[in-house]
Amino acid sequence: MGGDVPLLFDVTRLVALRWSGRPANGIDRVSLEYLRHFGGRARAVVQHRGVVRMWDEQGSARLFELLAQDRPRPPRGRIAMHIGRCLAKSHVDVGGGIYLNVGHTDFDLPAHVAWTGRNGLHAIYLIHDLIPIRFPEHCRPHAVRRHTERVRMALLHGSGIIVGGAAVENDLREQAALWHLTPPPILFAPLAGAPLAGTSPSVDVSGDHFLCVGTIESRKNHLLLLDLWERLRARFGTAAPHLIVVGRFGHGGEAFRRSLAMSGHAGGHITILEHCDDARLATLMRNARAILMPTLAEGFGLPMAEALAQGVPVIASDLPALREVGQGLACLIAPGDRDAWEARIAAFHTDADVRRRHVDALRAYRPTRWTDHFDALERWMPMIAARAVANPPADRAGIGPRTAVLPTGHPF
Repeated sequence: MGGDVPLLFDVTRLVALRWSGRPANGIDRVSLEYLRHFGGRARAVVQHRGVVRMWDEQGSARLFELLAQDRPRPPRGRIAMHIGRCLAKSHVDVGGGIYLNVGHTDFDLPAHVAWTGRNGLHAIYLIHDLIPIRFPEHCRPHAVRRHTERVRMALLHGSGIIVGGAAVENDLREQAALWHLTPPPILFAPLAGAPLAGTSPSVDVSGDHFLCVGTIESRKNHLLLLDLWERLRARFGTAAPHLIVVGRFGHGGEAFRRSLAMSGHAGGHITILEHCDDARLATLMRNARAILMPTLAEGFGLPMAEALAQGVPVIASDLPALREVGQGLACLIAPGDRDAWEARIAAFHTDADVRRRHVDALRAYRPTRWTDHFDALERWMPMIAARAVANPPADRAGIGPRTAVLPTGHPF
């Protein structure tokens, strides 16, 4: 995108990430990649309960530097001091430009829409998924309400929407049709996994474990894994495989926690790692028999992309998003078919040839690169800015289908 168009990048989510010190989840990882790509030329935006503040160039550069640091102890003091100094300065609104929000933060609020309109901004939102809308039983009611309004506001007031998967685009268009809304131009630009290439010599791994990565919540279906490991322990006894679960406990995860405690961690064959840095995760992933993803709903599936890119087999639920990412090379099973899951895991555990064949097949895997994603985005954003000037997002409700100026087909 040309340097003459101001670019504002919303880092609200990343401020919360670094403030809390929690491990980065999928949306956080995507936000960090956007920071690495745009941080050198963007101005920072931070929101808090409807109050929006924009940093000048110098203040933005320093804030981006702080947010890019991944440290064991969160740099709360430095972030607080920097934000305090910047907020003490006189605040000046910007006159036009691109506003980019990829963290699902606060664009459901009327104050946010008023701010983008007052500043003449062309707002672009990355919608990671529609899971709270389509699967509300796996989300808190408050999260369902907020995400429903986020998606609706993006459809009504956004100048453009980015999606990282064709399945999400299909869901978004279906939802827009249900609401009788015509969406703004949509860019399908596949996401990429993190380059987990680090090593962690201090981690003792035998290579005889399975790995599950992701927030421990009802949607991720960890209870299925617990049931399977009870079966595998009954089947193999002390020779049963080891399962390592990497992830923080989230909504609906308490049922798994209770069942796990009652099982005695399936006879010592299950380990939970709530805190795991990228170097350790890379080691665990490279040495795993397979990555397990029994999820009930998924928007993209970054662990699958990261594992397949490293030549590690994946056994996952047969869902549209995972079929897309897996390129026909992942082992996909219906999430409710316990017998098929048990048989596949047992085969990987006992038959080295089974795993070797899958590893050999992964040589054909073609992972998306972040450069591909951002190349498509850089070509698209100037067209969005030009189109938004000529065609402001005023009346998208109830006007029926329209012909978009930009092509909305998949660029890859």
